[in-house]
Amino acid sequence: MGFSISLFILLAFSPAIFAQNSDDARLVIDTNATVAETDDNYICATIDWWPHDKCNYNRCPWEFSSVINLDLSHPFLANAIQAFKNLRLRLGGSLQDQVIYDVNLKSPCKQFGKEKSGLFGFSKGCLHMKRWDELNKFFKATGALVTFGLNALHGRNHDGRGAWQGDWNSSNARDFIKYTISKDYRIDSWEFGNELSGKGIGASVGAEQYGKDLVHLNSIIDELYKNFRPKPLLLAPGGFYEKLWFDKLLQVSGPHVVNALTHHIYNLGPGNDNNLINKILNPDHLNKVSATFGNLSLSIQMNGPWASAWVGESGGAYNSGGPNVSDTFVNSFWYLDQLGMAAKYNTKVYCRQTLIGGNYGLLNASTFVPNPDYYSALLWHRLMGKGVLDVNSNGSPYLRSYAHCSKQRAGVTLLLINLSNQTTFNVDVKSTSNTELHLKQKVDTREKSFAHGLKKSFSWVGNKASDERLFREEYHLTPEAGELQSKIMLLNGQALQLTERGDISTLSPVRRDINSPLTIDPLSIKFIVFPNFSTPGCE
Repeated sequence: MGFSISLFILLAFSPAIFAQNSDDARLVIDTNATVAETDDNYICATIDWWPHDKCNYNRCPWEFSSVINLDLSHPFLANAIQAFKNLRLRLGGSLQDQVIYDVNLKSPCKQFGKEKSGLFGFSKGCLHMKRWDELNKFFKATGALVTFGLNALHGRNHDGRGAWQGDWNSSNARDFIKYTISKDYRIDSWEFGNELSGKGIGASVGAEQYGKDLVHLNSIIDELYKNFRPKPLLLAPGGFYEKLWFDKLLQVSGPHVVNALTHHIYNLGPGNDNNLINKILNPDHLNKVSATFGNLSLSIQMNGPWASAWVGESGGAYNSGGPNVSDTFVNSFWYLDQLGMAAKYNTKVYCRQTLIGGNYGLLNASTFVPNPDYYSALLWHRLMGKGVLDVNSNGSPYLRSYAHCSKQRAGVTLLLINLSNQTTFNVDVKSTSNTELHLKQKVDTREKSFAHGLKKSFSWVGNKASDERLFREEYHLTPEAGELQSKIMLLNGQALQLTERGDISTLSPVRRDINSPLTIDPLSIKFIVFPNFSTPGCE
């Protein structure tokens, strides 16, 4: 039985077994206007509250990675965050609605412990202000932009069936925010509650009550930040999208109370699903979540056009992620595809569960060494600008494509994701002005005139461009030894690993002549930067 399963995996996911197929695809990028826009700091990662004894499927993958016990002195951690310059960090998760803040407390400040009657099997926990001071010193040193999730259940009564009733008691949160301001700690945004929307996960609060409490919290923020700038954003509800509940929340809270609606996505199912890799490589499955993005956009448009959409938490597979899947190369097919899809629906920020902790951490919870998805996130952050461009493709659904204005430079960055295990795609890229970025290798008299046309149409960098050859920059991502479940990612054939000092690898492209064939191998990912491409929509 073990041999047959191994043989199946080998046949399914080793492209070397198959005769290589080749297929053509033509992409047309509309560079005349952007179709959506993200925040400048679109990439975000979470730090959760789970203790080390949080376990799923007889595994306990969280180690010491929580808000309370994460080793902030570990050099790999600071280096990983600083590589982004300003990485968004969302502090929150399932236990945040059981956190008490150690400000003016009349009872001891205790840590989380196992408790059968508690939410998710844990007791209430407490955040010491000494730890909060340490965290903020770390955030300032690393340039992190912080979203903090507040306890939205404090003071409510549990009805015994999952729903919580009554007004929110804001006193502890108010004292905590006041302390934060007194220390001059910069919080980018306060988020209210975690997964309490709709039916909720473990607990729920009705939309009308939630909306009223948000109005109250907004008044507290307005009052306390009256003489403090910048004033943080207010985010909510940090839960799974349910149309009627989200619509009602916006209607009750009213104009300019909630700055962003945060929703959670785990569209790969439970972490112990043996079908995880098949889901990741199935374009039909990846497409399903587009309905959530589209419906949330409509809810905002119809009920709260002053608000934006954020993905506040997304880990692919829930219950700590999939062991030997969420922390391996294959997960980047899901992760990068969802980053691209979310951006097309005007999502401003996308928070990955987690920065560290669980199986889905961007960093290994024990060693703090980056997993493959860390490098995928960093490449996106450095290459993909906030302007989203429309891409029309006549190719296979297994070839996924997303284009953005390049980040802090002229041109276009294209992301290609090849989900096929046996087809190499030969890609022609055009703009709506019919200017080709690539021609297939052809021996004809049009090649010289094509290059001449490029020189006329492109926005040049430097004053000698007309005398220079035209290049594109390629970042080709593959797994080590062709193993999809490898924890080592290759960039242009070179392993991405920390330096001896623990610094992040240099992410350098390969430069290709603009006229050379553009291809993408089976089960691989490629960022392509066209630095000289004219983009009137990006200006």
